[in-house]
Amino acid sequence: MDTWTLLDGTAETTLRASVDDTGTLRADLAQDVLGWHRDTPGWCRGDACIPNFRTADLETGDGLDVVRFAALAGLVAAVDVPTRTLATTPDAGTRARELTGATAPELTLPELDGTPFALSSLRGTKVALVFWASWCGCRYDLPAWQQRHAELADQNFTVVTIALDAKPADSAPWHAEAHTTHPALVDVDGVAADAFDVVNVPTVVWLDEEGRLVRPQDSQTATDTFRDWNHLSAEASGEALRRWVRDGDAGLTPDQVREHLRLPSADDQRARAETRLASWLADHDQADAAERHFAAAAAAAPHNVALRRGAMPRRGVDPFGEEYFALAGELAEAGIQLHRPLPTGADE
Repeated sequence: MDTWTLLDGTAETTLRASVDDTGTLRADLAQDVLGWHRDTPGWCRGDACIPNFRTADLETGDGLDVVRFAALAGLVAAVDVPTRTLATTPDAGTRARELTGATAPELTLPELDGTPFALSSLRGTKVALVFWASWCGCRYDLPAWQQRHAELADQNFTVVTIALDAKPADSAPWHAEAHTTHPALVDVDGVAADAFDVVNVPTVVWLDEEGRLVRPQDSQTATDTFRDWNHLSAEASGEALRRWVRDGDAGLTPDQVREHLRLPSADDQRARAETRLASWLADHDQADAAERHFAAAAAAAPHNVALRRGAMPRRGVDPFGEEYFALAGELAEAGIQLHRPLPTGADE
């Protein structure tokens, strides 16, 4: 069997596998596969087991059907045979359960210097997660988000910015210019955007002191630099933030949070797996293979601007150029909004 590279968003590992005569990717049974190991009752991980009767038709003398097994394990798999590379992401059902749980998804992301930072370390504090990117005009809002953090930090609140960038060095200059002191994280592998189903930036999510999601994916700005383009009011978002921090009014009832909470579809998760694979290929000088999988991601989830625009720097395309405006026009023609501001509760 060959050695395949396996990408799950947290680590790069290897898998002994080969493609059989039917074109099926099969893994050696005498190894862990996607974090599961073969045992008497079936394929197990910790206390959980997928029973033998569910995997019987996935196993042959040539090994275990990796893609179908991934589906049983709650994963979506994207495969590139020529480069022997496989990427996975949690499926839509798994992500939906995590997003609708008692608390928001637990994440640990690197700070700019690579130090791991766990969101759970902020329990007891109100948190505004601000998703942005160096390839987005929202980078110019970073000083204003820092100002909001400084203004409200003594009231049991913090801003946490999460850059959807390929590497920390892409976002670092913008933080230096803004003199940020809030936690500044980088979502290199897209795990945070995946966990919170972020499909464009800027997107802001509010978490209360217990880690509960009290304002789901909301298009917010901290300046009016691009208001003619995005029609978002920085004044309105600032007033809503202060009302929540100072008065505990998040502007949405629990029922409204559930109503506005965006959950991923199977196509969304397919696109994320394809993008994870494509990004790795692009970073390893496999441009043609990467382009195939970037195209597959765009076809699966054409509305996901975070994936499509975020791929442009890796593809050698200007994310502020003609291709981006063509993408915006395509989505407008299809009736897909680039931004989704939620009710603030002030006037509703």
